[in-house]
Amino acid sequence: MAMQPEVPEIIDPIAFQDFRDAVSDYAPQLEQLVCQLGDGSRDSEKVAQLFRILHSIKGDASLCQVHFIEPYVHALETLLDRIRQNELHYQDAVGDVLLLVTDRVVMLLDDMANGLLPDDSLLRSLLPSLDKLAEASAAELPLACAKLVARMMGPAAPPMPTPSVVASGLGGHLFADLQFFRSLAMQFEQRVPEFAGRTERNLTLALEINRLAEKPLSMEQVAAAVYMHDIGMLLLPESLWLKAGRLSLDDRRQMASHPGWAGGLLARMQGWEEAAQMVLQHHESQDGSGYPDGLKGEEICDGACLLALVDAFESVTLKHAQQGPRRSILRGVAELNASERQFHPLWMQLLNQVVRNRLEMRTMVGGR
Repeated sequence: MAMQPEVPEIIDPIAFQDFRDAVSDYAPQLEQLVCQLGDGSRDSEKVAQLFRILHSIKGDASLCQVHFIEPYVHALETLLDRIRQNELHYQDAVGDVLLLVTDRVVMLLDDMANGLLPDDSLLRSLLPSLDKLAEASAAELPLACAKLVARMMGPAAPPMPTPSVVASGLGGHLFADLQFFRSLAMQFEQRVPEFAGRTERNLTLALEINRLAEKPLSMEQVAAAVYMHDIGMLLLPESLWLKAGRLSLDDRRQMASHPGWAGGLLARMQGWEEAAQMVLQHHESQDGSGYPDGLKGEEICDGACLLALVDAFESVTLKHAQQGPRRSILRGVAELNASERQFHPLWMQLLNQVVRNRLEMRTMVGGR
């Protein structure tokens, strides 16, 4: 019988934190098992370990009075039990669902722990589908998983014709400027081995999203902003921008200065005023919680909204890169959609459309 979700609330703060700590321990174990099963193996012991993790999470949720989590974990546990009993075959799409639901649960717990108003509307809307997934036949399972993954990735933008790209006839000095900006970006990229290819990935994604916009931004201004948005980091101590772990208040104050330095450089160069504004504002958030000026909503220029998405998507997919391209893309777009307070909804829809196109292309060519 399907379980009904309760309202998210912290009944016992100490027990809630104990549960949150336990989930933080379980999540990487679950992720590792999904990755191992995704290499083509169908190891029954690994499936059994996944089941035991979900069973433990559900038991801990009950013990710690975090009851609103139980229905979602129960549905996944039921599905894994059927796979464990050989009623269904494990497949990569099941792993995608496990990871995305777990991510959403972790983010919901984090919001509650940080005093934010909990929003479990997406999870609640998914619960009937999760329950049906747990009861699906072998033939129904792939499509049911695909639909759930698509729901968690967020709404796609309505299709629209891709606007024709007209050469803008850049003057010689502007073309030379772009080459200079790119060389600076390459210098920054080479300082961190994990950043290899980052600049071109960001530029490609930004231009793909921009082409879908009803009123596309100047490609040259977008390119300049992509190249220059983090150049101000080079003026900070390297120990700061490579620092692992939590930043101190002074660290965050220094970090908040880097958009101003890069934006200021662009603003002093003729012809790059739009790019300068994009760079200056790309760490602002829709809810006003960003920096350096705490802008919100329509106060933030479109280019900065686009750049913020691209920058965040790169960071999240890099964090999950060990899972392979397909899963890191899925995790990245799901995590960004879960942060609706931060990103502009219309640009978010365009990102969703680009990601869907990329995943469909990978499927067509047999990629994972």
